[in-house]
Amino acid sequence: MGEPGKARRSRRSRQETEADLLAAARRLLDRDGVLAGINLREVAAEAGVNHGQIYQYFGTRQALLRAAASDLVERRVAEGDGHWDLPFSERRQAMFHYRVEEPEAVRLEALLALDGDGDFSPLPRFEQTLESLERDIRTGALPADADAVAAHVVTAAAQMGYAIFREAYARDTGIPLAELDDRVSAAYARMVTGLATALPRDRGSEERQGEQGLPEGSPPGT
Repeated sequence: MGEPGKARRSRRSRQETEADLLAAARRLLDRDGVLAGINLREVAAEAGVNHGQIYQYFGTRQALLRAAASDLVERRVAEGDGHWDLPFSERRQAMFHYRVEEPEAVRLEALLALDGDGDFSPLPRFEQTLESLERDIRTGALPADADAVAAHVVTAAAQMGYAIFREAYARDTGIPLAELDDRVSAAYARMVTGLATALPRDRGSEERQGEQGLPEGSPPGT
C-alpha cells in the first residue's frame, strides 16, 4: 500500500493542484519577500506536488506568478461587488482600498514588472475598463474633454505605489500605519474627485495675459 500523502496527491484534480501551487507561491512570497526569488521546485515542494507537474502546468516562474496574480483578480471579480458599475471617482476609491487591504496582488504585479515580463498586464480587463470610462464620459462622471485613459493610469499608479511603500512611508513619517492609510485615502479621494470635475475657464486671467502679450497658459512673471 502506498503512502497516504501520495494517495491523496494522486487524487487531486488539475484544478485543485493548480490552486495548491498558486497558494504555495503566494505563501513563499509573503514569507521571503518579492526580491528573495522563488523557483518552481520550491513552489512544488511547498505545495506537496511533484515538481514535474508544476513545469507541465506553468512552464516558467513568470507564468506561475502571472497565474497567481490573475487568480487574485478573478476572485475579486467573482465577488460581484458591482465595481464596474460605479462612477469613476467611486470606482477608483474602491480600488484604492482593495489595493491597500489586499497587498498580495500588488506584490505579485510588482515582481512581474521588475522581472521585465513582457506578457504581464498591469491593466487586466482593460476592455471592460474602457467601457466604464466611456460611460463615465457619457454620464458626466468624467468631463467631456477628460483624458480618461490617462486618468485611469495615473490613479492606478498611485494605488500601486502607496500599497507597495505604505509601511516604509509610515516608518519614515512616524505616522501610525492605520492613521496614514486614512489620511492618504482622504487625499486620494480628493485627487480622483478633482480629475472627475470640470475646471471652469478663467476668462479674466486669459484676458489679462492677452493684454500683457503673454501666451495663454504662461505663468505669471514670465
